[in-house]
Amino acid sequence: MQTQQTPMLYDRLGGAYNIATVVDDFIDRIMVDPRLNANPRVDEAHHRVLPAGFKYLVTEMVCWAAGGPQTYTGRPMGDSHRDLMITQEEWRAFMDDFRQTLDKFQVPQPEQQELKAIVESTKDDIVVSPVQEARATTAGGTGGS
Repeated sequence: MQTQQTPMLYDRLGGAYNIATVVDDFIDRIMVDPRLNANPRVDEAHHRVLPAGFKYLVTEMVCWAAGGPQTYTGRPMGDSHRDLMITQEEWRAFMDDFRQTLDKFQVPQPEQQELKAIVESTKDDIVVSPVQEARATTAGGTGGS
């Protein structure tokens, strides 16, 4: 008896070129989102990093996480986001931008759910706890981890 194996998410998304196209739109969207740039640390980071390199690393990461042959070569999520003090509200805005991009490219719902699960798996390394957030606020916005 032969069983049919479901293709990897990477293949169902159409491979690196399709993933890169979606990432390109997504990064352009988050770089100018006023909900995210209201955080001065995020705004500064958005002006410090070159979009092309950022897009490359995110594409590499999504391809790798979706089962593609790429290997993510960027820094760990905690290391690259720790000092940005990203809040729950900013995370929701980020995920809303992600949904908007996936909808724009008509990514099917099953694949959207898998991609959202991949992104959600990074949340604990990116979003500060309410305690850290309060500490940063009471320290005049200069608190860290």
